[in-house]
Amino acid sequence: MSQVSAVDDILAEYHGLEQQMADPELHNDQKAARRVAKRYSELGPIVKVYRELESTREDHEAAKEMAYEDHDFAEEAERLGQRAVELEEQLADLLAPRDPHDGDDIVMEVKSGAGGEEAALFAGELVRMYQKFADKNGFSTEVLDLAESDLGGVKDITLSIRSKQPSRDGAWSVFKFEGGVHRVQRVPVTESQGRIQTSAAGVLVYPEPEEVEDVEIDEKDIRVDVYRSSGKGGQGVNTTDSAVRITHLPTGVVVTCQKERSQIQNRARAMQVLAARLQQMREEEAEAEAAEGRASQVRTMDRSERIRTYNWPENRISDHRINYKANNLDSVLDGQLEELFTALQAAERAARLEAEN
Repeated sequence: MSQVSAVDDILAEYHGLEQQMADPELHNDQKAARRVAKRYSELGPIVKVYRELESTREDHEAAKEMAYEDHDFAEEAERLGQRAVELEEQLADLLAPRDPHDGDDIVMEVKSGAGGEEAALFAGELVRMYQKFADKNGFSTEVLDLAESDLGGVKDITLSIRSKQPSRDGAWSVFKFEGGVHRVQRVPVTESQGRIQTSAAGVLVYPEPEEVEDVEIDEKDIRVDVYRSSGKGGQGVNTTDSAVRITHLPTGVVVTCQKERSQIQNRARAMQVLAARLQQMREEEAEAEAAEGRASQVRTMDRSERIRTYNWPENRISDHRINYKANNLDSVLDGQLEELFTALQAAERAARLEAEN
């Protein structure tokens, strides 16, 4: 499809969405209204750049004509010509192939790996890193389930990360690169000899479907267990069996939720997480079959692979997928992930464009 044809289709869809949003009937259905608003926000940047490009082209032509009679307009014509080129590049980038889930919210799981208590403490630092970044960049985080270690680390946590406003670039577009094994090299607080040790934490990230109904789950395929919510070291923190564990029998996927006060609420939230897990598994299986041995892109790398190393003594962070290194680990752990995420997004965009050609 040509760029002109693609833009025409987008403008038509955008106009249709505007009409839908102006219809009071739409807002009687919150689910439908949310879908329309999300799609409208995804197309908005494309429409904005296209309209500015058309306006700039018109002004450029007018300035060129006037420059024949008055050389004072020559500089303005040159400026507008350069601006048109910039906008053309922006539009091409916005129209480039994208991950269809980029506007989606996500579920993230962080689990401590090899390294015992030190791994749990590191997992906790990863969680705080993501929460700080999210807070500064228009995302909200919600803890759905948490198992803490005796020293306050994280054995296992499930988070929901959502855009505060509908956006073309949702949580998935940013956090999808985080799935994999994160390795830490430092002297543990539990080490009396001062020796540097290596431990690890695993991160899982998957898009969250807007509704559980979007993913087919047969009731006979799940087992639901209830238990009491727990705190540090597994200690019980309440007196009612409100926490819920759901096991999807065909796949063995297990999800838990103990954040809500009632068993019904926890079950509903756990079903949302299960739907997200199953959707991601099915999409990755389909993509693997379609790839037929083609090298995976950044987001679909084998999650058993080590993706990143955090080296405390040298204040260095290294992402092994794109050969990225920077000596600003302290800033990264404080939530300043922008430079790293930009590099990962650029690598993914280049891989997508290469795959299209």
